[in-house]
Amino acid sequence: MPKDFLDLEATPERLHALADAGILSPDAYGRALHLAVASPARPAWRAFLSTTLMALGSLLVLAGVVYFFAYNWAEMGRFTKLGLICLGMAGAAVGAWRLGDRPAGQFALLAAAVLVGPLLAVYGQAYQTGADPYELFIGWCVLILPWVALARFTPLWMLQLVLVNTGVILFWGQRMGHSDAHEARLALVLGLLNGFVWATYEHFANLKVAWLQGRWMPRVLSLMTLTPLVGLGILFIVGEGSGRSLESGVGLLGVLGALVAIYALHRHLHGELFLLTVGAVSVITLVTTAAGYFFIKVTHAEEMTLFFLPLLLIGEVGLAVYWLRHESQATGVSEET
Repeated sequence: MPKDFLDLEATPERLHALADAGILSPDAYGRALHLAVASPARPAWRAFLSTTLMALGSLLVLAGVVYFFAYNWAEMGRFTKLGLICLGMAGAAVGAWRLGDRPAGQFALLAAAVLVGPLLAVYGQAYQTGADPYELFIGWCVLILPWVALARFTPLWMLQLVLVNTGVILFWGQRMGHSDAHEARLALVLGLLNGFVWATYEHFANLKVAWLQGRWMPRVLSLMTLTPLVGLGILFIVGEGSGRSLESGVGLLGVLGALVAIYALHRHLHGELFLLTVGAVSVITLVTTAAGYFFIKVTHAEEMTLFFLPLLLIGEVGLAVYWLRHESQATGVSEET
């Protein structure tokens, strides 16, 4: 449960519970309900649109840089290519230094970090270093690590994590091979890696670190964690003999551990329905897979499977919606009473 009830969001369900308990008078309830569902003020809209358009503009500029070099690659010399990228990267870094912790400065630093990748790619193409693709991403991670550590900007940390995941995937594909066992180990490594980052984020967010209070990044991390682990859980269910490997078993246990963590987070925070929905989808996926495997492989009732699985899926979705709605209402009622 949250440590302070005043930190809870003023949702209509919680206000209704307070009114039913006699804590809010009818006039106070009406005023509170109006404030809870009122549209944001003009300064809030201005700040939201400014940040959103700045982020979109930064992404478009970076995409333009990539396409510019792709289109004009043959016409430009190596020094021109390297010089233009270094100029853009230095300009973005100086802009980040001058603008400081403002959104413009943070997005400028993100642009500088992104341009490090094209710089390494152009250098490798111009001088034919013979470096493997995964070495480019690993070097990219190492070079921008000081910026990432000092920036306190979650999109930059997400960029770092994406680069690490990409480097691990490329390294695994080139050095470890493409067999089913190696791909299962890769999925387990990615799930555990992203799960560790997710748990670390939630730990420091619980310590009230100011720049870790946003909820979009842990939600993305939950998807990056559960996607490979649920895939391993499916392999464990449908695998036969050697198909049920240690990696798939550990992945299934990892899914169960993540589900417990998601429910604990939901109870600790002021309601985390997104994570609950992700957990419900994971459970539905595993249960449906197990039911399909049972009817097809064990009972050999393929015709019954075509009739039963849609009904099972409809029932699971209906039960999940009912449970999510109940959890939403319970979080809003029990925490005030």
